[in-house]
Amino acid sequence: MAKAFFRLQKFLRRIQFLLFFLTAAYLMAGSLLLLQRTRLVLQQGSRGAPGNQALPVPEDTGRAGMPEPRSPQNPRLPAGTDALQEPAPGQQHGPRWLVSRNSELRQLRRRWFHRLSSDPEPLQTAGSKAVKHTAEHKGTYMGCFTHDSRERTLKGAVFYDLRKMTVGHCQEACAERAYSYAGLAFGAECYCGNTLPAAAAAAEECSSECKGERGSVCGGLNRLSVYSAQQPRAGARPLRRNVIYRGCFRAPENLTDTFPASLIQPNLTVEMCSEFCSKKEFPLAVIRGQECYCGYPTRRFSLREGTDGRRCGSHNASSAAGGDYCLVYQTPVQDTRCTDRKFLTTKSKVFVALSSFPGAGNTWARHLIEHATGYYTGSYYFDGALYNKGFKGEKDHWRSRRTICVKTHESGKTEIEMFDSAILLIRNPYKSLMAEFNRKYAGHLGYATDRNWKSKEWPDFVNSYASWWASHVLEWLKYGKRLLVVHYEELKQSLIPKLKEMVEFLNVTVTEDRLLCVENNRDGNFKRSGAKQKNFEPFTQEMKDLINRYILTVDEALKGRNFSGLPREYVPR
Repeated sequence: MAKAFFRLQKFLRRIQFLLFFLTAAYLMAGSLLLLQRTRLVLQQGSRGAPGNQALPVPEDTGRAGMPEPRSPQNPRLPAGTDALQEPAPGQQHGPRWLVSRNSELRQLRRRWFHRLSSDPEPLQTAGSKAVKHTAEHKGTYMGCFTHDSRERTLKGAVFYDLRKMTVGHCQEACAERAYSYAGLAFGAECYCGNTLPAAAAAAEECSSECKGERGSVCGGLNRLSVYSAQQPRAGARPLRRNVIYRGCFRAPENLTDTFPASLIQPNLTVEMCSEFCSKKEFPLAVIRGQECYCGYPTRRFSLREGTDGRRCGSHNASSAAGGDYCLVYQTPVQDTRCTDRKFLTTKSKVFVALSSFPGAGNTWARHLIEHATGYYTGSYYFDGALYNKGFKGEKDHWRSRRTICVKTHESGKTEIEMFDSAILLIRNPYKSLMAEFNRKYAGHLGYATDRNWKSKEWPDFVNSYASWWASHVLEWLKYGKRLLVVHYEELKQSLIPKLKEMVEFLNVTVTEDRLLCVENNRDGNFKRSGAKQKNFEPFTQEMKDLINRYILTVDEALKGRNFSGLPREYVPR
């Protein structure tokens, strides 16, 4: 009996050693596999994520300080582009072929699009400067103050940079807009104003470190670190304070009732009036003779109907010698009546898409919708660059229903039928293709180089994306449950009427003054900067013939669904 027990004990000891060895081997193999997969992901980061959509990102990460993958400078079309089967010439460009081709291209386009949209290119927003400029623009620290997002004291311009915010970044942004104080909150949000907050807070309550500057204090939870926005020291570059001439307008009947602030000054100049209104935090400076008035665009004074500039004389204050007309200038101060935004307090019962082909102005439309409704828009994807600049709905899961609508470029039956309704934004395909090609190579606000346009990628891009432009519209017309078709060109030309239609479609009531505020801030931070392309024609005759056939197909499909056809400006005759 003792012998048998000894043998059993010896066997169990061997098994125990074997299990320990197998466990160690398993852990080592798992570690090696994890390292290999991590290396593969990092390698694929420059090529794009293969998934259909971005996964929701936890709120507390913010992607702050995380190195994001960048695509190569000259990325090639994904493998398989040239292998797409072309039908016989007589079968091309019809709705049925386009829908069939769309499903064939969808995965290809998604891989390419997600690779591009995940590229964290810098958005050139107002006041965005490199961290290295921080040291040359330091002001006095005024202290820690309470910060109520509903009743802000610093009511001027608001900027976000959830990756690179610094004290100097915020100070410079506020100083360029003629504000006296710069306040920072949550380590990444910048607020400007001319009046200090009334309620001070304990210094230790401002404990958030600036996202782009270690050791610097950038507020905290509902707390503002306030600095003076001082002029740069001698030898530094001058501040860029743009005063924009808006035109000559008929003066309202009662100027003192129309405008909250006024000044009468002998030898009044545009600079004097603009500086006075900027300190009062008004976006408009109105001059009539020696009278200076400050205010906002309102129903009484909407700035929609300008008059012949000769009625006001030349663009200087001394020539506007009173009477029925006045000169109007845009000060550096931002119109803040429509800048407050938030998530929906209750989940939306209607799931609305903001659908467009890439390059059709979807980001600009989101800017308009957010400022008109006061609610964030979501996205089917995750674009870190847009999130870092204030589109907070980018980080919210696209199916959370906490946003007023959701951006998407998808056009498959399954994806379309997930939405209860949609705003379908359509733009001239020639302009859309050029805009998306610019975004691909130079980000949201840049321009592709001549080398990019003359490369083989441009004809490949047109061949693939032109059919997507058409099939995107056709499939939304076919599978969309409730549609509002908006043409980019008409929105740009008649902003307030078209924006009213969009807001009503979203079942939101807004005031006329808020819409006028949106119109006053219509460009936001989404106007391309830098050197524009030279005056050359990027489209060959073969490309034009291809695109024109798609235009005619889409125009016919819109009319077949009782929508107005495409704008005449780009329908071929």
